[in-house]
Amino acid sequence: MKERYIGLMSGTSMDGIDAVLVMIDGDELRVEAALCHPWPTARELHALSTPGDNEIDRMGVADNLVAREFAAATHALLAKAGLTPEDIRAIGSHGQTIRHRPQLGFTLQIGNAALLAALTGIDVVADFRTMDMALGGQGAPLVPAFHQALFAKPGALRVVLNLGGIANISVLPGNPGGVYGFDTGPANTLLDGWYRRHQPDGGNYDAGGKWAASGQLIPDLLGKLLAHPYFAAASPKSTGREMFTLDWLDGELAGTAYAPVDVQRTLQALTCHSIARQLPAQPEAVGTSQPKAELFVCGGGAHNTPLLAELASLLPCWHIASTFDLGIDPDWAEGAAFAWLAQRFIHRKPGNLPAVTGASRPAVLGALYLAG
Repeated sequence: MKERYIGLMSGTSMDGIDAVLVMIDGDELRVEAALCHPWPTARELHALSTPGDNEIDRMGVADNLVAREFAAATHALLAKAGLTPEDIRAIGSHGQTIRHRPQLGFTLQIGNAALLAALTGIDVVADFRTMDMALGGQGAPLVPAFHQALFAKPGALRVVLNLGGIANISVLPGNPGGVYGFDTGPANTLLDGWYRRHQPDGGNYDAGGKWAASGQLIPDLLGKLLAHPYFAAASPKSTGREMFTLDWLDGELAGTAYAPVDVQRTLQALTCHSIARQLPAQPEAVGTSQPKAELFVCGGGAHNTPLLAELASLLPCWHIASTFDLGIDPDWAEGAAFAWLAQRFIHRKPGNLPAVTGASRPAVLGALYLAG
């Protein structure tokens, strides 16, 4: 049965709201329209990601703000597609993560799903992570199940790498029972924060990685940053911007006088090296008749050419491309995943992979907020 769903996603970079309209027909998924809706300001959302004063009142206000902006993104997407709310089976709303503490057994995404349903006139599936955590899981990452369903190829090793604020990988070894994945660490969160601090008039992020590319690598600093215990921790594991903060970076930089641009270059290397070290091991040489392992990149970092070039230099035995080659624009892959998760909820199908999250069993993920 053909059904349309909308996926709404704002990641840890908080660089905009991805709104993705998909048509799902059985096992087939097609993106019909998509857009990125800008945040009027993300300052308060950034602030809520770390402990502060009067958090409950501030969170309540932000909860409604996120819902209203998600609703605006939905209306803009419907207008772009020439559709009405009646054409959509449900919205899958990830919300905005402001705290992810799996070691304490909780995760928090805001975006008042009841208000979102009322403002759009569309049923909303939200709160995807807490059931997995109730079953002992990390609640993240959730996209590997989507990647398995759409991108796995029998007999071939594929890895899907999402470069958002945090980097996560889905390892698809070609057999359904072997799928796993986890957050590898920071992708853009430190790069964006350091850039905004030192280039305040240059926008919210280092477009195309140009500023980082003009700097020089600091090997001693890279080694120090890579010593963070998260990188050596076993999976299942997940993290967020509350672990890899500028405060943490400032502590690692204490007593040094490195040029800011060289720190930016080194943060790019941190992203690349931490990913490369946590990918499945590959042989140094691959026979001509043996295909290379394939790495498909999605997320905002897919547009950072210098970062991808550095990653490729660390992974000579891998074929690296974007998810565009698999039929989904890298900008819309994560939004499409939450539309897919909404469809799984509506049809009462599991949305998690216990081998990824550590949950005790597969589970239907989400909670339903009816528009009428």
